[in-house]
Parts: sequence; C-alpha cells; structure tokens
Amino acid sequence: MTDAWLTPGEAQALWLSLKTGIVGTAISLPPGIAIAWVLARKNFAGKLALDGLVHMPLVLPPVVTGYLLLLLFGHNGALGHFFETYLGFTLAFNWKGAALASAVMGFPLLVRAIRLAFETVDPKLEAAARTLGAGPMDIFTSITLPLVTPGLIAGTLLGFARALGEFGATITFVANIPGETQTLPIALYSALQVPDGEIHALRFVGLSILLAIGALAASEYFAQAQQRRIRGAS
Repeated sequence: MTDAWLTPGEAQALWLSLKTGIVGTAISLPPGIAIAWVLARKNFAGKLALDGLVHMPLVLPPVVTGYLLLLLFGHNGALGHFFETYLGFTLAFNWKGAALASAVMGFPLLVRAIRLAFETVDPKLEAAARTLGAGPMDIFTSITLPLVTPGLIAGTLLGFARALGEFGATITFVANIPGETQTLPIALYSALQVPDGEIHALRFVGLSILLAIGALAASEYFAQAQQRRIRGAS
C-alpha cells in the first residue's frame, strides 16, 4: 500500500527515518531515565556540569555535534576503532550511525520532559513505601515509574520527533548515502540540489510535516494526561 502513493526513493527515506528514529530513541531511553532521575532527585558537585552536558546538543550547531561524533566513532576515532576491531561493527557512514546521531540530538528533549515528570512525584509517597519495607528498586518500579509514565511517554515522543527532523549531525557523521543514511531531511536536501527537484522536495516536506505533527500531537496528549493526573491528586 505504501508503494501505491510513494515512490521507491520516498518510501526508502521514510522507512529509514522511522528506523533510525525508533532505534535512536530506544537506545537513549534507559540512560535518559537514569539521568533525568539523578537531575531531579540528587544534589551533588558537578550537577550543573552534567545538566549542561545533557543540553549541549541543543545549543551547539548540529554540524559540530556530528563532527564530534565522527571524531569519536569514525574509523580512526578512539571508540570507533575499538568497536570495529573488537566488536566487529562500525557506526560511521551507515544507518546505525544515523540512529546514534538521532539519539544524541533528541536526548536533551527526552531528558527534560522526564525530569519534569520526576519532579512532580511527591517524595512522601516514596517515603511511606520505604517505611513499609519496600526497597529502592521496588519503590522505583511500583510507585515512581508508574506515576511518571505520561511524562516518560511525552519525552520519548519529543525525542523521537526531534530525531525525525535531524539533518546537520547526521549528514556530517554518516554522509548522504541513498538507502543507507538518506533520511527524509537529507533526501529533501538532495532533491533541492537537482534540476526540477521541487516536486520531490515538496513531497518530502509533506511527509516530514505529517510525521512531526503526529509525534507532537501524541506528546501533547500525554503531557495533558499528566497534568490531569496531578490536578486529580491535589
């Protein structure tokens, strides 16, 4: 059904955007939850530095972030050489690298939304469970995590929406390879570089807008659900 209204190139770019966005969001979710909890609940030396590091991709030019990824995870980078030599896989210039770039660029939005959700949880509920003999992990999984679920989902969708629109870091880190790293934004850029490519460019714009609206609408729905829960509990 997809091929009936999309050209093979458009379907390929759409699928690659969805794949890299989903994988990138999935790999950033566990560390995102952990860092959001630390930033929301702990006071320690270096907290400001950690917060700044998390939000760095929001303020750095995406091309800078992509170049840093290339230095770290490229074939000659410290981590890239290790992965290639000892684990047998590479990240530069393939879709896995595009997923990593998407994860890095969406990480700040994901962490911020989940952190705000953690900050709305009343610590007295966790303290009451502690007095009843519940351990830290039991408290987190049975009380804290269910209470922050709407914020967690909203943060995940925000990170995914940001991943779908990623361009600068991706093209710098993994280049523009059709079928391998050419996501929707990069395909749009490519369409604008050829004569009479405006029609294809407009179609890529339409696809990108539809995906972004869907993700943002879902994120807003869960954010409002969290606000209703907070008002109901107060």
